[in-house]
Amino acid sequence: MEHLLDAPQLLALAAALGWVSGIRLYAAVFVVGAVGYAGWVDLPPGLQVLQHPGVLAASGFMCFVEFFADKIPLIDSVWDMVHTFIRIPAGAALAAGALGADSQSMGWIAALLGGTLAATSHATKLTTRAAVNTSPEPFSNIAVSLFEDGLVLFMLWLAAEHPLVFAAVLVLSIVLAIALLVVLVKFLRIVLKGLSDFLAGRRSPQGSN
Repeated sequence: MEHLLDAPQLLALAAALGWVSGIRLYAAVFVVGAVGYAGWVDLPPGLQVLQHPGVLAASGFMCFVEFFADKIPLIDSVWDMVHTFIRIPAGAALAAGALGADSQSMGWIAALLGGTLAATSHATKLTTRAAVNTSPEPFSNIAVSLFEDGLVLFMLWLAAEHPLVFAAVLVLSIVLAIALLVVLVKFLRIVLKGLSDFLAGRRSPQGSN
């Protein structure tokens, strides 16, 4: 029997999709699509395309690739830099899909919310990985990556089952993300420099080590 999402759950889902898209876009697309395909949740019309078998196959494959790419030092940073141009607009589109079926204005509001949340989580992920990659051993990188995997699943589940608790956790996550960006400002500059070099077609300073 399908579980119908009420208004608070839809709002929480839109915010969750924006936030986790900045961390694990393909996992978010695959998990939400799989849940809808299995009939566990009645997805809103704007997200029902995610449960199409073709979309599930593509997102599942990319989720598999990202799972391993994200655990290899330096490869993860290159992967993240490339996905700067994918995760943020995708987060906006997914959030809009969750809320925009009945109202164009709500769709735009959700897109702005989702894009902003995706940009925040993505910037935090990039910066944190730049700091972690300075460690000579790979285990800290793997541990952080596995934590991110679990965090994505936890946030999506919390949004669907306990939207009010999710709202509190999301606010706390945003505060922690901003704090991390302030503390790791040195590594944020490295990331921005690397992204600038990437756009200019030059090798990142990290990649030359």
